Amino acid sequence: MKSRTTAKSRISATEASRNFSDLLSRVRYRGESFIVERGGEPICEIIPARPKTVKGRDLIGLFPILPRPDDEYFEAVADHVRHNATSTRKKRQ
Repeated sequence: MKSRTTAKSRISATEASRNFSDLLSRVRYRGESFIVERGGEPICEIIPARPKTVKGRDLIGLFPILPRPDDEYFEAVADHVRHNATSTRKKRQ
């Protein structure tokens, strides 16, 4: 996995505007972060996007609001589990 740079470089809004494509490439491929300044004052940060992580408690919180699956769904899951359990046993032998 690529290492990500943690220090944020400061860049003027004018320079960011003139080199925006290069700036985005550096953020995406090198993991660099930038603080964009106007008149020496920080205006915004450009940082790599982070993938959203979903935790088990988030998933559990969805159960009460999701519609209940029908019997056909449960039967399909049971068939899948039975099939995979049989396939797994055959591979181990």
